[in-house]
Formats: sequence, C-alpha cells, structure tokens
Amino acid sequence: MARTSGGETWADAELLRFITCGSVDDGKSTLIGRLLYDSKAILADALDTLQRASRRRGARKVDLSLLTDGLQAEREQGITIDVAYRFFATGARKFILGDTPGHEQYTRNMVTAASTADLAIILVDARKGVLTQTRRHTALAHLLGVRHLVMAVNKMDLAGWSERTFQSIRADGLAFAADLGISGLGCIPLCALGGDMVVERGPHLPWYQGPTLMELLESVPLPQEDPERPFRFPVQWVCRPRLGGGGDSRGYCGRVASGAVQLGAQVAVLPGSGRTRVRAIRLGEARLEAARAGQSVTLELEDDLDLSRGDLLADPATPPAVARDLEATVCWFAEAPVQAGARFLLHAGTREVRAQVQSIRSRLDLSSLQFQLAERLAMNDIAEVRLRLQAPIAADPYAANRATGAFILIDEATNATMAGGLIRDMDG
Repeated sequence: MARTSGGETWADAELLRFITCGSVDDGKSTLIGRLLYDSKAILADALDTLQRASRRRGARKVDLSLLTDGLQAEREQGITIDVAYRFFATGARKFILGDTPGHEQYTRNMVTAASTADLAIILVDARKGVLTQTRRHTALAHLLGVRHLVMAVNKMDLAGWSERTFQSIRADGLAFAADLGISGLGCIPLCALGGDMVVERGPHLPWYQGPTLMELLESVPLPQEDPERPFRFPVQWVCRPRLGGGGDSRGYCGRVASGAVQLGAQVAVLPGSGRTRVRAIRLGEARLEAARAGQSVTLELEDDLDLSRGDLLADPATPPAVARDLEATVCWFAEAPVQAGARFLLHAGTREVRAQVQSIRSRLDLSSLQFQLAERLAMNDIAEVRLRLQAPIAADPYAANRATGAFILIDEATNATMAGGLIRDMDG
C-alpha cells in the first residue's frame, strides 16, 4: 500500500479535497505545479517528461503549469479547459486537488469540481485585482457549500512585492465576501512562478507573517461526517442475485448518500408512502451489520415492495420532503438563454423527471452582489428560479444535505447539461 512521507498509509492519512479557481491567466495551473514540485510529489519519469515538454515550448525553465494542463488542446492554447485532478500527500495529510477552468464558458466544470471540495483557492492577479470571474467563482463556491475559501493574490513579483497592493486587494476581497455572507475568507500573497509563500516562505515577502499556502492546507479543519445526519439511500439498481444456491432474493444497490443504516432498521420508501425493514446489508459477498455514508452496498428488505431506480430509502423519523414544486438557485451553463416556460429533464440523485421553469425570480448581479429582477438567463448567470416537476421527488434543501439537495437540468433533445441547481425549498 502507498505511504505518505510521514510513513502512514494513504488509508490512514487525513484527506482534503480542494480546488483552484478564479479568472483566466491568474496562474492556477502554475500554482498547482508549484505545490506538487516543492512538496516532492512529482515522480522522476513525470519530471523528465515535463522538462522535455517545457523545452519544446521554448521555456528556459520547467513550465509547472503543464503538470495539470493535460489535454492536448490546453497545452497548445496555454489555458485550462477541463478539470485536471491530481493526488499527492505530505507528512500531515493527503490531498485531492482540482485545477478548474478560468474561462467563462467552462464555468460548469468549476461547479462540478466545487461540489465535492472542502476548500477553494481563489486566485487573483496582483496587477488586476478582483475581477468579475473572481466574484463569480467565489459566489459559486459559497453557494455550493465549500467550507474554506482562501484568496491567493498571485504574481506579487510583477507588483513589486508591494504590501500596499496586497492590502488593497485583500480589502476588496473581504468586502465582497461580506456582501455574500462569507465570514472567514483567508488571504495570502504569493508568487507561484518563484514559489514564495506556496510551500516555502521565500525571501521576498517579509512583511507577511501569516501561514504559507501549504501550511494552511495542512492545518484547516477537515469536515466530519455527521453521524446524526438522516439516512439517505438513492436506489441505483435492482438486482436478483442467487444466494447460497437457493431461491432469488431481490437486492437494491446504491451508495449511502448520508447517515447510516443498521440491520433490522425501519426505512421509508420514497416518493411513495411505504415502510419496511432492512433484512440484509451486503458488500460484495460480505454481510454487514451496518452501512454508513460513502459505502456502496446492496440492501435486502423484509417486504416485497415496488422499488426501482430513482426511489429513495430514508430514515422514517426524519424523512426528506416529497414535492413537485422546487425553489432553487441555479447556475445557467448553456449559451442559449432561457426564460419562464422552458422544459427540461431534471436529474436529482438517481431520479429523473421532466421539469418546467415556472418563473425566474431574480438574478445575481456580480457587481453589486445583489439579486435583481430578471426575465431570462444568459450563460453563467446565477439565479433564483421556481420549477414545477411532472412527478414528485424526495429531496432535502442543499443547505441541510449536499448529497440530496443538488440537481442538474438536461436538454431532452440534445442531452446537453443546461444548468446545475441547489434546492432551497420544496412544496406541493
């Protein structure tokens, strides 16, 4: 089994999921490359490949951005299009990092990465300050429930290592964060190209007394799965495995989205009104006494109920709401605008239903950071909308449960993802 630099196994070490985001050309890929390079997380053969690729591009030094810009189109254009994930570890913990796109047309990729992140590094070019895309990514990370937000003011070398420049940008960042309701925005000056304040402190920023970026990544509190969170189990597949050479036993396969379930526990079957008990919990061929959030298992039930993909097993004492009308916050991904009356497929967990945009309540103005009245949405708009579903779904508000409070809207004709959404309230 792989071991971290501290000698513990990957299974034993703490795990932090984080992303980099911000405006284009702020240095996100270079920052990730610097983190990997200075933390000794690059294997010799990968470093050799990186050096050759840098020479082909005419670079005098190793181009660290190539470590994460994996697509050929990205390397040719010098930008990040897809989300590039990397895994590394230090003596303190292990990390999964995602380098997200800065271009507006790829905001949907950033939303995908942020939906599972514990921390977001929002990069700002010290020469440009806070830009519209900086605000958009900060707002989205906050809406998606990312617990830790850090504004990294990059390219301090090109701003003369100026403390005044950093403090001015920091003040702007704290002001718009406060308007969004963010109370704990961290701010770090750094130079990803040279490495100052990334892993090592470097010689050029003596006036900054806070932690380096790596020190912060190694010390931020990690989220803990709440054992009291209600049990949620979206059914992904119904199977009839043959057990012990005897008769068939129907099983319901899926991943425990939140909470835990014990053998013999009573569960509610939603969006219907049935109840039953868990007769068996299987993980492969093994029999379990309980299953917890994150485990993919097969549940057998005492009663022969009509369950299928898209149904939800839940704790009957604290069930989710079951409704056809949703109040939601959405980020519109498509180039084509949308207005009230448009119809889509809604995917929530494993359930799929047709949905209509009943009304667009308001749109977030990224300059004032206030929601304003709107009749239509354009690409990358963040808005509050009301949806009417053809059939009810069982779900929770996103603020209460990230696992069961999110959805996407799909164009039924093209199968394109049009929007990502967070449920705020349900009724009807």
